[in-house]
Amino acid sequence: ISHLKDSKKWSWFASSHKMSIFADVRNMLLRWATLWNESMDRLSREQRHKNMAAIHGKDTKPEMVVRRWLWSRGFRYRLNSPRLPGHPDLVLKKYRTCIFVNGCFWHGHYVDMNGTIVNSSCCKIPAANREYWVNKLRRNQQRDVEVQRQLSAMGWYSITVWECELKPSVREKTLTMLEYSLNSIWLKDHSKSKPYPLMAEEEVQQMAAEPDLQGFSKH
Repeated sequence: ISHLKDSKKWSWFASSHKMSIFADVRNMLLRWATLWNESMDRLSREQRHKNMAAIHGKDTKPEMVVRRWLWSRGFRYRLNSPRLPGHPDLVLKKYRTCIFVNGCFWHGHYVDMNGTIVNSSCCKIPAANREYWVNKLRRNQQRDVEVQRQLSAMGWYSITVWECELKPSVREKTLTMLEYSLNSIWLKDHSKSKPYPLMAEEEVQQMAAEPDLQGFSKH
């Protein structure tokens, strides 16, 4: 190319090939970026899909830890109530409380999906197909907020126990705080007269069956 620099053909050569050169460089950089992202994920797409499909939403190890501990302390609960928004993992009607045992990855723990998305210590978004996972986790977070809003409107408290909070080093502290929270809710509710929250179907049935009690107080 050096002999063209001193000729009139150089300007034509530069203008005609400039865009194609830039396009080639851009495509090369994109290919390198794709290969780099895929190399950062140690699993292939097939392996990643198989692993994710094998994860179940019920009877997970963190959930079983919480369930066994609550049962040993005398707490009784119902599992995955289909009549409540979000089908909470545990429902303790006596305590007006729904407990969600969330996996850190599936619910984007400590990851701000509305700002600069940076992996947290307990939620690492796969580099492969990252956009898909970001959108999925963002929807999960939005659904969690909406579910807890609906439960609150129905008179329920919501407690979230995170997977990372059940590691052996901090498990006892987490479960002790959970017991403290439940007992505090019970004492708060029984310090003044409050009706127990209703399931969706029970509320409809009661409205249809009870006479008009306006003007009477409940004790």
